[in-house]
Order: sequence, then structure tokens, then C-alpha cells
Amino acid sequence: MPTFRYSAYNAGGSPITGTIEADSAREARARLKKDSLYPREIVALDDTSAGVGWRLFRRRIGLAEISLVTRRLATLAGSAVPIFEAISTLYEQEAPGELKQVLGRVRERLAEGSTLAKAMAGEPHVFSESFTSMVAAGEASGALEIILERLADFLEDQEEVRSRITTSLAYPVLMVIVGSGVMIFLLAVVVPKIVVIFEQNKATLPLITLLLIKTSNLIRTGWWALLLFGAVGVLAWKKASKQESMRRKIDALQLKIPLLGPLFRRLILARFAKILGLLLTSGVPIMKALEITGEVVVNRSYRLFFKTAREDLAEGGSLSSSLRASTLFPPLLVHMVAVGEQGGKLEEMLLKAAKAYEKEFTSSVARFMALLEPLMVLAMGVAVGIVVLAVLLPIFQLNELIK
Repeated sequence: MPTFRYSAYNAGGSPITGTIEADSAREARARLKKDSLYPREIVALDDTSAGVGWRLFRRRIGLAEISLVTRRLATLAGSAVPIFEAISTLYEQEAPGELKQVLGRVRERLAEGSTLAKAMAGEPHVFSESFTSMVAAGEASGALEIILERLADFLEDQEEVRSRITTSLAYPVLMVIVGSGVMIFLLAVVVPKIVVIFEQNKATLPLITLLLIKTSNLIRTGWWALLLFGAVGVLAWKKASKQESMRRKIDALQLKIPLLGPLFRRLILARFAKILGLLLTSGVPIMKALEITGEVVVNRSYRLFFKTAREDLAEGGSLSSSLRASTLFPPLLVHMVAVGEQGGKLEEMLLKAAKAYEKEFTSSVARFMALLEPLMVLAMGVAVGIVVLAVLLPIFQLNELIK
């Protein structure tokens, strides 16, 4: 039976805390009231701060799982099954784990009279604001099953993009790990044994060999300093990245990185057009849709634009004019938005633009990876070649002296 931690007031008005076992938060609340306690907060014990250590090792709910649950919920809603019964069915079918607990909490909120959107909004780590806003719009318009189908499609597309990026990066990451391991082995094990021969002959060593020897000594004797320096660098980076001004500079720099910058831009544009188009299609007002889109798009440069765009729209301007005034959006997207506004089909044009930029992003990733792989092989060859050259040059000099 689940355990809940509660904070409540007794009959005298004094605060009291404790734990109670119950099948649900609703039952726990009823039992506390029966004991003349007036609950202020009831939280499952797994969700309190006492469970922080466990949450660090708990498996995170993936987009694939959320999209599957959304698809099943859309099917049940389309079959005229009441939402509470649909969520209960999903809860009973789900295997024990984090997602089952989330569905259980959503079901409890529904039983207490909450709407589906508000019940899901209580789980922000699973259901984003854009997700819950579209669900709320679907409930208000009576087209919840259609909205859920669109959400499932969107989540599946996002998972496909993420999977494609992960798969593309697998080989380069493996190359970096193997290459780094080979270099460390050469510098820490092989080079010191060869250097002993040079030191015994007291030969004058070339500059490249001296640099290699110093690097080898640094790795063998100063590895702890390198680790310390790396740890300090990581901590400094995390601290600096929490500052809003620094984050803005980093985000602006991301868009200017050669080769990678255009990739980031296409991905952001595709995400912007897709989310804004889906929100508008679902009946979310454009001001609210822009606010949600600005939160979903993580790049600060684009977030700042969305804030300005909302101000322009509030003053009677148009979205296309705001896009045209910014250098962050290409002319093609601006033109499609302007045509959509004039024809009253803004959401349709945004979804078409999103599909186009997703295709551009996919092809760009394929070209980038096709270029990156031979470059990494070449870099590894150059690094190993430098080590070999630094070792062979003194040997050639010794041979010349012997002659």
C-alpha cells in the first residue's frame, strides 16, 4: 500500500506532519479528516525530498512512452470512453514503474473533479505546458481525440529526430573514445620506454620529440592535476551557464558556429513552426501560443524574439512583420507566414514550413556526418603520425651518427 507524507492542522489549529498508508491521496485525505485533521498537503512518499537520492537513479520517462500513452488515450477517447475510465484502463495496463505512478496521480486528480488538462499539468516533468494547453483546447472544443492524435504524431516525430541524432553521433563518439584511449596508451606506456634509449645515448633531440616527452611526463605524473583542472573547468562552466547573460551569449554563439550553426537554426525553426502550428490548430489563442512556443524553444535569442513578437501583436502588428524585422528567420518562412495570415491559414502554412525544415535538418545532418567521419579518421591518423615521427626522428639521427 502506498505511503503518503502529509502536513495538516489539528482541531486546535496547530500544524502537524506525519505519514499515512492509503490506496490513494483521496483516501488518505478522507482518513485524516475522520481523525479531525485538516490536511494542507498530501504527497506520495516517493515524490518528497526524501526520495531525491532514488530519483537520481530512476529511469526517466521517454518520449516514446508518452507518445504511446497519448495514442492509446486518443483511441479510447475516440471510442466514447469517459476520460476517467480511459485513464484508469491505461493505469491498469501499464507495467509497474514511474509512468504507472504518474497515471495513478492523474487518475486521482480526475476523481477529485479536475479536468484532464489540469490533472496532467500537475506532472510538468512528463507533460509540458504546450501538451497541457493543447489538451485544454481540445476539451473546450470537444475535439479531444483529434488533439491527442496530433500530440501523439508530434511526440513520435520528436522521438524520431532525437533517435536520428543519437544514432548519427554514435560512431563519432566511439572514434573519439578509441582515439583518446590509443593516444593515452602511447604517451603513458610506449613513449617512456623508448625515451630511455634516447636518454642513455645523450643525443640532442628534435623539438617535436621534446614536446612529446614533456606531454608524456605530464600525463604520467600530473594526471591528477589534469583531472582537477577538468573538474574545476566543468564546475566553472556550470556556474557561468546559470547566469542569464552568459546563457544568451552562448546561445547566440551556437547559431554562428561553422557547420553546426545552420543545423541548430534549422532544428529550432522546425520546432518553432511545428509547435506554433499545432497550438493554433488546436484553438489556442496566438498570444498564448507564442508564449508557450517561446518557453519550448530553448535558445535565448529566439526566446527574446517571441517576447518582442507578443508585444507587437498586442499593439496590432502581425506575426509576419515581426519575423521580417528579425535576422533569425529566413525569407522563405517569413513569406509563408505572410501568405498564411493573408489567406487565414496561418497554422496550415506553419505546419508545411515545419515539415520542410525537418527535411532540411535531416539531409543536413546526413551531409555533416558524411563529412565528419573521414575528418575524424584523418585527425586520428595525423595524431598517431606525429607520435611516430617524434619517435623515428631521433632514431634516424642515431643511425647517422653511427655511420
